[in-house]
Amino acid sequence: MSKQIEIKGRRVSYQESEGSGRPVLFIHGNSASAGTWAAQLDGPIGRRYRCVALDLPGHGDSEAPVDPNDWSLPGYAEVVRSVAEATDTTDAVLVGWSLGGHIALEAVPQFPELAGVAIFGTPPMGMPPSMEQAFLPSPAMGATFAPELDDELERLFVEGMVAAGSDLDLDEFFVDVRRSNGGARAGLGASMLEGRFLDELEVINGLAVPLAIIHGVEEQLVSGDYLDSLTPPSLWRGAVQRISGSGHSPHRETADQFNALLGEFLADC
Repeated sequence: MSKQIEIKGRRVSYQESEGSGRPVLFIHGNSASAGTWAAQLDGPIGRRYRCVALDLPGHGDSEAPVDPNDWSLPGYAEVVRSVAEATDTTDAVLVGWSLGGHIALEAVPQFPELAGVAIFGTPPMGMPPSMEQAFLPSPAMGATFAPELDDELERLFVEGMVAAGSDLDLDEFFVDVRRSNGGARAGLGASMLEGRFLDELEVINGLAVPLAIIHGVEEQLVSGDYLDSLTPPSLWRGAVQRISGSGHSPHRETADQFNALLGEFLADC
């Protein structure tokens, strides 16, 4: 069910599942929307847990922010916190995909009642960020902060979201990218160049709640070796959890495997 609230005078849209268990707050990636979580909200996780998935400002059905400075990790984290307050999910498990994982880590200090964090497609970054170590060389990265995408860059971006040669229907990815405001990508890039984000290594190393790091074995964007080099003390099961047959989007590519793994994590939280 899609609902809307007003944050800083602008409409923010979110969806809720039918479940009533521990709240789970889902945060989508760059140029995506809450619709990316359909297999989670409409499946066994959504039936068991109270799942909330928001459209970030400038994405999906949410309006762009009035202040372009809000297109930043701190700005998005503030929106996530506001949605959590409005939906009574401040004690949620945060689940973030790609950019959404970075937002989840940025939001950690704003969630004193946090129950856990799960991220995937998200290499936690220190200061200064080790981009060459954390990310794999990919033409899709050229679209990450681009205000406008031509047909070729759009195709490269979407195809980078899944394993090479994937037979997954990518139409919904294209729809989300075309609906997203290009200012969101450009604004995010500008804010990161200015260093407007938390040291994510400090965040994960200071976490007192379980942290799940999930990785698609056929990921085209994020380095699995980099993830393996991290040693956060609360890392769930003591290791990065890998899902075979998927790339950057295991929640879509291998939804059953992803949901089973996420369900185990939520139970442990």
